[in-house]
Amino acid sequence: MKIGGIDLGDRPVLLAPMEDVTDPSFRLLCKEQGAAMVYTEFVSSEALVRDIPSTVRKLEINDEERPVAIQIYGREPEAMVEAARIVEKARPDIIDINFGCPVKKVAGKGAGAGMLRDITKLLSITEQVVKAVDLPVTVKTRLGWDCEHKIIHELGLRLQDCGIKALTVHGRTRSQMYTGTADWTLIGELKADPRMEIPVIGNGDITTPTEAEAAFRDYGVDAIMVGRGAIGAPWIFGEMTSHLHTGESIKIPSREKFAMLMRQIEESIQSKDERRGILHIRRHLAATPLLKGLPDFRPTRIKLLRAETLEEIKEIFDEIQQQYFSA
Repeated sequence: MKIGGIDLGDRPVLLAPMEDVTDPSFRLLCKEQGAAMVYTEFVSSEALVRDIPSTVRKLEINDEERPVAIQIYGREPEAMVEAARIVEKARPDIIDINFGCPVKKVAGKGAGAGMLRDITKLLSITEQVVKAVDLPVTVKTRLGWDCEHKIIHELGLRLQDCGIKALTVHGRTRSQMYTGTADWTLIGELKADPRMEIPVIGNGDITTPTEAEAAFRDYGVDAIMVGRGAIGAPWIFGEMTSHLHTGESIKIPSREKFAMLMRQIEESIQSKDERRGILHIRRHLAATPLLKGLPDFRPTRIKLLRAETLEEIKEIFDEIQQQYFSA
């Protein structure tokens, strides 16, 4: 599959953009595990235009994680165009526009999925951003605002007319947030429309290699994007790509999985400090499937999330591995 001139190979698996998750360390780890392309945390266009330091830092990428996309969001055309031009100078491979974030502080202000309530403005922003930069521009969005307005089929065709090079669709409406089950039916129908010539990327509830295979087989998408299923589990890309390309499901040893998590923790501490680095990584520790199924899962998880130093976390990891994974 190609996005513009960028070849992502056959049946690629992409890392979704996620706030406070897809930092440089996590992106590189997922890339090493098999992610065909990775995305930054989403970047506020207005904060970027105002040169807010914490937002500008999100533009930091390195060659080892390529191809990489920087995702921007906003509700004002002028700010989105200026932000796209600033992002282009950071030299990502792709600029992605977020029309899908459902959280209140974004969608409630008319940005992200909030744009699904103003399609005219959404299309205008897309067209202006495409014309403002030379890099390929893509869009990530949802089925629609709510169940009465699932407009993705028509919207996808109109976005294609704006000049985007690929479209990612999360199989939920904004009103659903992350509840219920992602509906891939409309994603498949859009992909099957002969008028749809750009790649269609499916997103939502892909957490296992067999689910990844079914998404390609049943809905014909060009690629899949994994979001929450990768939090605390960067090895999911190795498991999925192996299954998709060889038909065999690899078994990554637990010690390697613990090593990946420890690398994330250490690099988080290095980029911040011990206290802030551990706070930042707790979302991965809370979500990791590595501890699920242990006899004392709940108290072990609580103990891990209450740890305040790297040494404490190392001791807990050692105890878990010796008790449950030493065989």
